[in-house]
Amino acid sequence: MESQIAEYIPVLMLGLVAAAFAFGTLIFSALVGKKGHRSKIKDTAYECGMLPIGAGSARFSVKFYLVAMLFILFDVEVVFLFPWAVVYKEMLVENAHLIFGSMMVFLGLFLVGFIYELKKKAFDWKN
Repeated sequence: MESQIAEYIPVLMLGLVAAAFAFGTLIFSALVGKKGHRSKIKDTAYECGMLPIGAGSARFSVKFYLVAMLFILFDVEVVFLFPWAVVYKEMLVENAHLIFGSMMVFLGLFLVGFIYELKKKAFDWKN
């Protein structure tokens, strides 16, 4: 048990050195850095010498977030599919049907989700 813990000591040391460097840099810059004086002019937005007009952030349609979530969903599918495809041809012959069947169930579930999204018109930009 102790030999397993001893194998992680270099990783722990690397993490401690990285954290010490990060905090040391922040503390050093706070101590040595130039102290600026706050004023109203410094707190205003500067946009090409013109006064800012309107709100600083624009509102986005919910469709953009929906597309982002669908992209992440189907991207996760591909992340699981690539390692399976690489390892599948190296698997034992007697387990090949089980591995292939489990991946087909996985892909079937995603296909059901995709069809559900099509029926709910999640990809239709007009609604």
